[in-house]
Amino acid sequence: MPLLHDIRTARRVLRNILRSRATRRRVAREEPKHPHPAPGTIKIAVYFADAKVNLYQIRQWYAPLAEIAGDWPVAIISRSPSAVLALWEEAPVPALYLRRVADLEHFVSEQDIRIVFYVNQNARNFQMFRYGRMWHVFINHGESDKMYMTTNQFKAYDYSLVAGDAALDRLSHKLWDFDLAKRAIPIGRPQADHFAGELPFVPDERTVVLYAPTWEGDRAAAAYGSIATHGVALVEALLATGRHRVIYRPHPRSGVLDADYRAANQRIIASIAAANQADPAAHHVFDDGPSLGWQLVAADVAITDISAMVYDRLATGKPLLVTRPSSPLADVDENGYLGACEWLRADEASDIVAIAERVQFDEDARSRLEYWVHRHFGDTTPGEATRRFRAAISHLLGEWDKHELAHAGDPRVSEADPFDDEDDEEAPPTE
Repeated sequence: MPLLHDIRTARRVLRNILRSRATRRRVAREEPKHPHPAPGTIKIAVYFADAKVNLYQIRQWYAPLAEIAGDWPVAIISRSPSAVLALWEEAPVPALYLRRVADLEHFVSEQDIRIVFYVNQNARNFQMFRYGRMWHVFINHGESDKMYMTTNQFKAYDYSLVAGDAALDRLSHKLWDFDLAKRAIPIGRPQADHFAGELPFVPDERTVVLYAPTWEGDRAAAAYGSIATHGVALVEALLATGRHRVIYRPHPRSGVLDADYRAANQRIIASIAAANQADPAAHHVFDDGPSLGWQLVAADVAITDISAMVYDRLATGKPLLVTRPSSPLADVDENGYLGACEWLRADEASDIVAIAERVQFDEDARSRLEYWVHRHFGDTTPGEATRRFRAAISHLLGEWDKHELAHAGDPRVSEADPFDDEDDEEAPPTE
């Protein structure tokens, strides 16, 4: 009924506003404990305008950012109160809450920012783009063949740091009149140099299978999530063997839009809990923690959806299955790795035990995997991607020096926004 729907919507909006105001009050209490870096010290900023729900996009950059911060001081700019509270607790570099455009302008004016990194395509990135005496660099939050990876928004940035030859080829076919040679710099996957972490179990003879699905997506073309179509069957088949250990790491937004997807996710979590209760030695894992790394290297076989997780796993060079979207409307680009990967269809999910064993030991499957690892990431020797990341930063700073010298005599004009605004109340998207 329309009236009932309107009442529920109004209640939800009110709850979100009250929650947001409470979060902002907490930020006001905590902020004095996190003073801004001294003026003129920050060389690299990471701009993150999203709420806490999307922090996974920046978390994967924590270790590479910490790696470079000793040479080029780094700070994270947060525009969201929920996000900055988490960043203050966990980020390895300073994080600042700059909610208003005026706050952003003041910070930019007092610092020596030469490079700004962006991990997503948030519309509020444009509030940062207007500052001209710095490079705006898209570093993304993963390598994948999603439609997101070839959006024309790449052209909004001065440069983009990409993984390797596959990314360059992908962009060359999608972006018209885009100077790849200058504006896209391949660096591999520096996060892979930091894949580590304490295991929540003691390794034994069990085959470890990582199932890391994405969320249901917000449009038909991006309906890559497999929890409701593949997930329940494959997880329950693996739990039943007594020979496998399951690590289940769903996307943090799983089920936010689709009730059936949410129910399937909860069923898998409950099945894992029941299996551990029946056999405490199994040590199956439901993983919703902030750290990504140990899961990728600990698994003998990984199962992912079409997402950045495919390529995080690919960077390890270890066996991998990709779920085939059940929706015929899902946009699947098979010109790259997805044209040669090991697919898992929904009607095969209950046969996962035999399929996982094949991809783990079949020589042809291993050979194909090695080819695509190199095509996407180049040299994956430990430390090489970090070296390339640092080299890209050095190159961009050298370019900054050249342009700063060429424009040394230019008059400095205000880059303030004439439509300075107070940001809207943050409305958590997980209601």
